[in-house]
Amino acid sequence: MTLEDSKTQAWLDDRAHVFHSWSIQGALNPVDIVGAEGCYMWDSSGKKYLDFSSQLVNVNIGHQHPKLVAAIQEQAAKMCTIAPSFANDARSEAARLITELAPGDMNMVFFTNGGAEAAENALRMARLATGRHKVLTTYRSNHGATAGAIALTGDPRRWPNETGFSGAVKFWGPYPYRSAFHATNEREECQRALQHLEDVLMMEGPHTIAMIALESVVGTNGILVPPDGYLQGVRDLCDRHGIVMMCDEVMAGFGRCGEWFAVDKWNVEPDLICFAKGVNSGYVPLGGVVIGPKIAEFFNDKMFPGGLTYSGHPLACAAAVASIGIFKEERIVENARTIGETVIGPELEKIKAKHPSVGDVRGLGVFWAIELVRNRETREPLVPYNASGPAAKPMLELANACKERNLWPFTHFNRMHVVPPCTITADEAREGLAIIDDVLSIADSYTA
Repeated sequence: MTLEDSKTQAWLDDRAHVFHSWSIQGALNPVDIVGAEGCYMWDSSGKKYLDFSSQLVNVNIGHQHPKLVAAIQEQAAKMCTIAPSFANDARSEAARLITELAPGDMNMVFFTNGGAEAAENALRMARLATGRHKVLTTYRSNHGATAGAIALTGDPRRWPNETGFSGAVKFWGPYPYRSAFHATNEREECQRALQHLEDVLMMEGPHTIAMIALESVVGTNGILVPPDGYLQGVRDLCDRHGIVMMCDEVMAGFGRCGEWFAVDKWNVEPDLICFAKGVNSGYVPLGGVVIGPKIAEFFNDKMFPGGLTYSGHPLACAAAVASIGIFKEERIVENARTIGETVIGPELEKIKAKHPSVGDVRGLGVFWAIELVRNRETREPLVPYNASGPAAKPMLELANACKERNLWPFTHFNRMHVVPPCTITADEAREGLAIIDDVLSIADSYTA
């Protein structure tokens, strides 16, 4: 039997015609997924995986939720699409429900097709409303891959994509385990990170800064939970200098952190919140910007020079309406919080105590990271920053071992992220964590 004989037509067509994101095209061997339900998915051979990645940390409601599928079908039968300039019941209701969940007086929504476009338009709003040009973002961040959003992004995906976009200035956010400020506890980390940001503002000229953009809880770049007081400190700096505060909740929002919006944990109200992913679990692409009163009022008598053909697409908005209803009926936000507090957090602490390769565990809700090291004393990462090729071998071995044991993992740099759907049960969470516990013996073999 040849290789081609063992592959499905879907796989063959994929390799012949599909150009994949963030990939070396000739090295790809994608798994042919043919079905999914709840927290599981299965491939064309019948192999079933527990999805501990929620795909791209977006299937918060789980795969193929029947009520959400039915809502999309119902909207498709009623009206598939209508231009953004018209009023539409699905779009209007989605906006109303989202603003009811948002903190404080944030009562307007600009819909996009995803998170990157949300960041792009938040940037545009802030610059126009302030008349300023610069925006501050953290090095450990990801805001998307369109031209403006990638410039805001701090991680290495920015490097080959920088196109001369001006005004983006980076600073260090809090990261207690690898403190840039030599802090010895979270209180010091908070104080010193805020002082660092204030120093950056001083050197850049606060009167030139339109926006400070933060992931409320940093996602792909480490699941970094800010110390208590940090987000409020940023809010205070923004208020002092007339700067727009944007919180990117594309990954952290809609139940992921055990809150509707992660900022709720700290009772902070930004001027703009970017969302996507979990708002309807990616069943139909949708994102947006929740807009506070100051920004909204600015555009009451001024044109907003931005728009998208599919802004507020009825199928996507109907999915968001249904999703929010399901979250409430099934208490999914509460489930995420409880699973994090009673299962994932405690089990990860046990795993940390057992495995010398585990340097740190951290997270909220169903949003956790296991940081892997070669030496706990020196905190040398298991693989170098942005490792590829042979240098990335230990993490590749871990990922492959998980997949062999029917767990689909999320790995990034020297970390494994525990990011299952928000609907996961305690037994399913323990099933996945037991597999991680098992495969970490591989990481332990690299420790000194």
